[in-house]
Amino acid sequence: MTITILAVETSCDETSVSIVQNGKKICSNIVSSQMETHEKFGGVVPEIASRKHVETITLIIEEAIKQANLDVKDLSAVAVTQGPGLVGALIVGMVAAKAFACAFDLPLIGVHHIAGHIYANQLVHDLEYPLMSLVVSGGHTELVYMESPGSFEIIGQTRDDAVGEAYDKVARALGLPYPGGPYVDKLAQESDAEIKLPRAWLEAGSYDFSFSGLKSAVLSVINQAKMKREVLNKAQIALGFQNSVIDVLVEKSLRAVRQYDAKQLLLAGGVAANKGLREALQARCDKEGVPLLIPPLDLCTDNAAMIGAAAFLKWEKQDFSSMDLKSEARLSLENWM
Repeated sequence: MTITILAVETSCDETSVSIVQNGKKICSNIVSSQMETHEKFGGVVPEIASRKHVETITLIIEEAIKQANLDVKDLSAVAVTQGPGLVGALIVGMVAAKAFACAFDLPLIGVHHIAGHIYANQLVHDLEYPLMSLVVSGGHTELVYMESPGSFEIIGQTRDDAVGEAYDKVARALGLPYPGGPYVDKLAQESDAEIKLPRAWLEAGSYDFSFSGLKSAVLSVINQAKMKREVLNKAQIALGFQNSVIDVLVEKSLRAVRQYDAKQLLLAGGVAANKGLREALQARCDKEGVPLLIPPLDLCTDNAAMIGAAAFLKWEKQDFSSMDLKSEARLSLENWM
């Protein structure tokens, strides 16, 4: 039996609609980015993001159905990102999904955004449990242990800045465009030498992360160079910053895999597109014989296909949402299923 889910994602600054079959096959995945709109402000402006979603959501739904070469009668359910995210942006997607579900008498499935990022891997890989997932994005840095499908236990998370947030702040300090992650990553690849920066390991045995001190260390290096009127080597700073981030992420992830006896390590979230992180994690996993799953670049950033993949978990349990489902900016992952 083929279960065909139309999924909607509007948690931040991408308007996306996808049609996914059985949680694995992508029939269409349309993503409209607002990056150019927000670039001039140096970050996402929530009110503008919401307005852009309103302007495009209907067109994106129509295009997703057209590209999938399917009819509405072929759909089994409608899925939508319930949270976390920008509440105004989430509401636009929620209203659109509810309207579509009501109009065509389809069940509604509310989906956790981070569950979507994790299950983006299911679109291209076979998952084996128990597994460990490293989630790295603009708003999240978490180690999530999954004993079985749909079970989420957060064993470590950031205590301050998320990885993507730290990248954006460092990029701004270096005079790089927004979003900063890709520019810092590219700059780091251009340097053979680095300015050594601290690693925040925290307490012994802790799986938590902290990047605010590292960000402050970068600012200190920049300010000292300016005071001494020295030429600032941005590439060496970028490489030092990136190496510090990657060392901590890789070491804690592999330690968690060993302690929890996970069969696989999954990388998920927008920062999963970072070339330096992908290469370092792959090299370490190859060395230790740990299977590493990473989505292709187009499934790392926010997209609706990942929401359709995660929604299939709830379809299998016939766990549908009511029409009074609310968008939640701080929706809990561990309590989602």
